Amino acid sequence: MAIETLSPPAIPVRGRSFMALIIAPQPPLGPWLGALDAQMRRAADFFADRPIVADLAALDAGEGQPAAVEALDALAARDLRLIGVEGIDPALLAGTRWARLPTILQGREVKREIGAGAASPAAPAAPPPAPSLLIDRPVRSGQSIVFEHGDVTVVGPVASGAEVIAGGSIHVYGALRGRAIAGLKTGEAARIFCRRLEAELVAVDGLYRTAEHWGAELQGCAVQVWRDRGTLRLSALD
Repeated sequence: MAIETLSPPAIPVRGRSFMALIIAPQPPLGPWLGALDAQMRRAADFFADRPIVADLAALDAGEGQPAAVEALDALAARDLRLIGVEGIDPALLAGTRWARLPTILQGREVKREIGAGAASPAAPAAPPPAPSLLIDRPVRSGQSIVFEHGDVTVVGPVASGAEVIAGGSIHVYGALRGRAIAGLKTGEAARIFCRRLEAELVAVDGLYRTAEHWGAELQGCAVQVWRDRGTLRLSALD
């Protein structure tokens, strides 16, 4: 029997290596922050103690420094741990308390830098990344498996306190007790499959659920998780 839960507001959040998150505020900031608050209430464990990178590209193109500083202040007020900023000209943060944050330029600023000067010889093409990653051992507590290029298959259990992050789908041939985050690259086409659901959190394409939200009837069962029309669904496979 499928279990359907309420869908949280869509907040641009993307997983990153070392378990950091990118959060991208959008104008107008007030409604966006309201939606973020709602999602944090539904998935508080997902945001707890996570390093956060703020992507301010949308605000840089609009109101500049006031909006950027307001957004960073608002994220800090929600006890989000900011470790960096991207998508913004560092000069916009000069003279503010956020000037200390590492800044990574993205988008049009980076393209101008790459395109400047004389043309350089083309670099040798890198081999395409493998489409999937096979982990043929248990994932221990404290470990983070991050594979942004495709599917991850774990032959064994995922321990409590561990995390598997995939660009595509996640397959766990054992108990899933940690966190599973799928769809960083493939979006809502991704799914999570596990032989026994005992997870702390599951996520597909930006929608997150913690254990208290899927009901005792699915706990310990073989389960699939997928996103369908803006809703995260869980159903037993047996």
